[in-house]
Amino acid sequence: MKATIYHNPACGTSRKTLEILRESGADVTVIEYLKATPAKAELKRLYERAGIAPRQGLRAKEQLASDLDLVEGAVSDEAILDAMVENPILINRPLVETDKGVRLCRPQEVVREIL
Repeated sequence: MKATIYHNPACGTSRKTLEILRESGADVTVIEYLKATPAKAELKRLYERAGIAPRQGLRAKEQLASDLDLVEGAVSDEAILDAMVENPILINRPLVETDKGVRLCRPQEVVREIL
């Protein structure tokens, strides 16, 4: 099975998810999204495939999310996606895609749903 993980090596949950993928025998493509930020269209596609709104993929506990007024009130999906592309630290991680779907793997065990 092929899998793509949008990964932050500084994140324990992301590291544990990558470990689960490797232990499962998946052929894993690792994208360090802070270095190689996905395009807006790609983020939108991933969230749609995961069945979640961009707001659910927002790292809301990041101070920058509050500073940009993305956490409270009526903020459009487009505005959230634009902010994520401009500031990839706002992308909650890890996002994992396989042929079976996409999951925001928080907690990391969620990845097993698409293995």
